[in-house]
Amino acid sequence: MTETSVDAADGAPQHTGSKARKTVARVIGGAVAVAAIGAASFGSITSAAAGQDIHASMTIVAPAAAGGGWDTVARELQQAQKANGLINNVQVVNMPGAGGTIALGNVSALDGTANNLLVGGTGLLAATIQYGSAATLDDVTNLAVLFEEYDVIVVPADSPYETLDDLVTAWKEDPKALPWTGGGSFDQLVVTDLALEAGIDPVDTTYISSDGGGEAIQALLNGTAAAASGGYPDNIDQIESGRLRALALVAEEPVDGIDIPTARDQGYDITLSNWRSLSAPAGLTDAEIDGLDELIAESIDTPEWRDAVERYHWTEKVLTGDELDAFLAEEHERIARLYEEMGQ
Repeated sequence: MTETSVDAADGAPQHTGSKARKTVARVIGGAVAVAAIGAASFGSITSAAAGQDIHASMTIVAPAAAGGGWDTVARELQQAQKANGLINNVQVVNMPGAGGTIALGNVSALDGTANNLLVGGTGLLAATIQYGSAATLDDVTNLAVLFEEYDVIVVPADSPYETLDDLVTAWKEDPKALPWTGGGSFDQLVVTDLALEAGIDPVDTTYISSDGGGEAIQALLNGTAAAASGGYPDNIDQIESGRLRALALVAEEPVDGIDIPTARDQGYDITLSNWRSLSAPAGLTDAEIDGLDELIAESIDTPEWRDAVERYHWTEKVLTGDELDAFLAEEHERIARLYEEMGQ
């Protein structure tokens, strides 16, 4: 896939084993990551990790800058825990860089410290594959997938493409001449998946990588790109205002409250979702893992979290235990295949 980078966007490798599984090589990866970001932000989580009572203190690590999807999850979780007295002192630490793998490396180095949670998801899994990072999801304790977000395929309101078939037909005629954009690595994976479904070689596609959903929308509106794949929450305002036309929702089935036909219903079986997850350092006891599982269950059952799910149009999908392990293995295989098709 031909990629023109406007600015590299922050954000996932191998699937994690069961929660009780011990992992190796985390110290090396963590040390590299610490050197890359400096001692200040890492110190803020190591100092908080001094105590092991998860109800006394907790650090939630968002592996990207403030304002993005991972940061939103971290801060909504923080609010839910604070408002309901689930934790006495909970802080959010932002650690941007390399699609989230900098933060992953740091958290993987905190072996045995239960009062740290790392927000992750599809983008983090993709980044570990894309960058071949030393630290992978095998180096942390994966606790839960919380929900999914869906991408929507959009074009400018004045675009000649009225349907997804219109867009794909023009794309097939000259793949390099129809530039796509998106706000991150996940969006590019969706475009790649659609190309494969349409019989287009992803290597022949022009993809303009934008730094977040807002920049991708501007690339559409100023004519730099002809089409985009981006998160529905990022695009809903522009769709409702009439500035963008939504052609397809990338979901397994129609979603209540979203009046956009799925790509699958239009003959293109692309269903990659942008799921969000929580992990903790490795080396935890069974009792500590059980305590974190209980804390997560309590947090996502609060009114504040339920309000966030509705406000951000998240689709709840809670996976834990063996079901989570199987899901991560399948996602790793799927995303690795897409990167191979992209020639990366």
